[in-house]
Amino acid sequence: MTHVEDELNSQPECWTRAAAEASGLGGVLPAPGERVAVVGCGTSYFMAQAFAALREGSGRGETDAFAASEFAHGRSYDRVLALTRSGTTTEVLDLLGRLKGRTPTVAITADPDTPVMAVADEVVVLGYADERSVVQTRFATTAFTLLRAHLGLHTDAVVADARTALADALPEGLVECDQFTFLGRGWTVGLANEAGLKMREASLSWTEAYPAMEYRHGPISVTTGGTATWMFGEAPEGLAGQVRSIGGLWIEGRLDPLADLVRAQRLAVAVAAARGLDPDQPRHLTRSVILAP
Repeated sequence: MTHVEDELNSQPECWTRAAAEASGLGGVLPAPGERVAVVGCGTSYFMAQAFAALREGSGRGETDAFAASEFAHGRSYDRVLALTRSGTTTEVLDLLGRLKGRTPTVAITADPDTPVMAVADEVVVLGYADERSVVQTRFATTAFTLLRAHLGLHTDAVVADARTALADALPEGLVECDQFTFLGRGWTVGLANEAGLKMREASLSWTEAYPAMEYRHGPISVTTGGTATWMFGEAPEGLAGQVRSIGGLWIEGRLDPLADLVRAQRLAVAVAAARGLDPDQPRHLTRSVILAP
């Protein structure tokens, strides 16, 4: 078993532990009504997108998401939350250093022996969700679960769905597709973006991701036999039938969207195996992007 397979299989246990810890972090994580920015790079940026939409959509306060390199320094925030598995990513460290003494910051990381401990005002360490693999799986979803539980929006049913996502067979014909499009609505748009990234990283697949209602505005033109369209959450009315009518394989989200992301992670590994690729050795990637001075 590859490192990434071992790590993605451990997610139900990690989520249960993170959810239990959330109640003790009320003074650290964003409070209701605060204006918050959430930042990250790569996978962490897409999870930031998901959390920002979930928090604001549930009425907890205005919440923006940024790639760390694109932070809007002209805006005022009550708190900036950074997601960084390694604690070493250059753009995140530079941003937190620039905000020091100006805006309260909190980082969620997997490694306490890294520079992020010195530049963030508060740090939450999820050491049990750290990973050996380059391709992120459990750290990203565990950090999201912690934040979701902090909002009071996590339930035991999410963990049960994750176990189902790990146990059930992938849909017939999905691994053989040569193009994959992931769709979301609201907070699941970030999950769709992350699913697309997982497929590119692990299996070098042609993948795209969009808000579901945007799919008809051009992207649907790539849909044909041999393509798959995967929906995270509830689909817009009529979209599934439209995709099927033009020959595409439609994958409906029947589980909690975060658990459905676990299915997409499994798909990335399965496609990599079918193509003779090692998902633990993704092309041109390292575990953390550290830029030279």
